[in-house]
Amino acid sequence: MKTKLKHVRVNVEDFNESLEWYTTTLGFKVAGTWPPEHPDYVHLKSEGGATFAIMQDKNFPSPGRFNFDVDNVEELWEVLKERVNVVEELFSTPWRSKKFTICDLSGNELGFVQESK
Repeated sequence: MKTKLKHVRVNVEDFNESLEWYTTTLGFKVAGTWPPEHPDYVHLKSEGGATFAIMQDKNFPSPGRFNFDVDNVEELWEVLKERVNVVEELFSTPWRSKKFTICDLSGNELGFVQESK
């Protein structure tokens, strides 16, 4: 399986307080939020190019999420879906990609994403 680490998400207890800290204290810029009506997720970028996200998690403290780019997410889904703990089944995202998410043995979330071409 060829993968490329694409995205890291840090789970936070208080979304607004954490967003203020990451933007004011560390100087990250907001690149996008979700959902539009009441965001609890924000994608952050730095001047140097680092990107990651924070999300309020109802089960805080909880592990974070690591998303990996893959060439054929549907094929990988078929191989893994019966062998792993599934968090999110394969679906199409609002960002024109397909993905699924599983947990490793310690509860860390691993997302596998295929961007549309």
